[in-house]
Amino acid sequence: MSDGVLMVDPKFLDRVKRDEPMSRHTSWHVGGPADVFFEPRDRADLLAFLGSLPEGTPLFWLGLGSNLLVRDGGIRGVVIDTAAGLTRLERVSDTTLTCEAGVPCARLARQCIKWGLGPAEFLAGIPGVLGGALAMNAGAFGGETWPRVRSVDVCDARGNARRRDAREYSYGYRHVVPPAAGEYFLAVMLEFEPRPGITEDAMRELLARRKLTQPIGEWSCGSTFTNPKDDHAARLIEAAGLKGFRIGDIMVSPKHANFLVNVEAATAADVEKLVAHIQKVVNEKFGVALTPEFRIAGESL
Repeated sequence: MSDGVLMVDPKFLDRVKRDEPMSRHTSWHVGGPADVFFEPRDRADLLAFLGSLPEGTPLFWLGLGSNLLVRDGGIRGVVIDTAAGLTRLERVSDTTLTCEAGVPCARLARQCIKWGLGPAEFLAGIPGVLGGALAMNAGAFGGETWPRVRSVDVCDARGNARRRDAREYSYGYRHVVPPAAGEYFLAVMLEFEPRPGITEDAMRELLARRKLTQPIGEWSCGSTFTNPKDDHAARLIEAAGLKGFRIGDIMVSPKHANFLVNVEAATAADVEKLVAHIQKVVNEKFGVALTPEFRIAGESL
């Protein structure tokens, strides 16, 4: 660090952007600048870059930017764009495959269908990459990520990599507890079952049904709140009379109340205000504390 500027090894400069607006990289299209934004060529390039950084450099790992709110002040340190270079997907046996952390879940779903493996169609409903799905046990259409995991490759902030067995992790609904702090997902080995009956047409039909009830294609982070036990966040928000409610340019979707949509130029501060308002009203009316499903990163202005 020199005069507050993070120094980067010259051999990595063609993959580095400085003061990169995170609004370009999040599905909500909000977020201030990242000090350093790094797009690795591949896993080896990423590990070498990590090893070159000053010890203690803050790191943030990014996939497709769904399920994420970056505050308006941006992110200090380095943002790692896993979708840029961690994109390998390979079949290693009849029923197992390896998938790097930057592979979109939808791509994995399509490939599993081509290979006649399942149940994998649920992955088509997850609007992010495998690294993010692993971090939160993402799911859709009744399926979840971690029941399919057999092992994961991880690294620490210095670029030291290792493999961990899936049994070292515990998980639940949208929740994963790692065996150690400060480790980041590089890749995963997944096991499926022979499912020759599943087709791409069936997957498209699932997605088409979802598009009828959710604001797919609009600027949102996906589901805003996790579903309370034996209930649905969308039902509670709608019953509270908040469908269509708006603060600035962030609005509760008229199509699905658990989606908040950036209608033009929302700020992260607006998003947080609307989230807090929804939580307050739902708690006052129904005694239910809604928990955000998305992550928050960065600093406020």
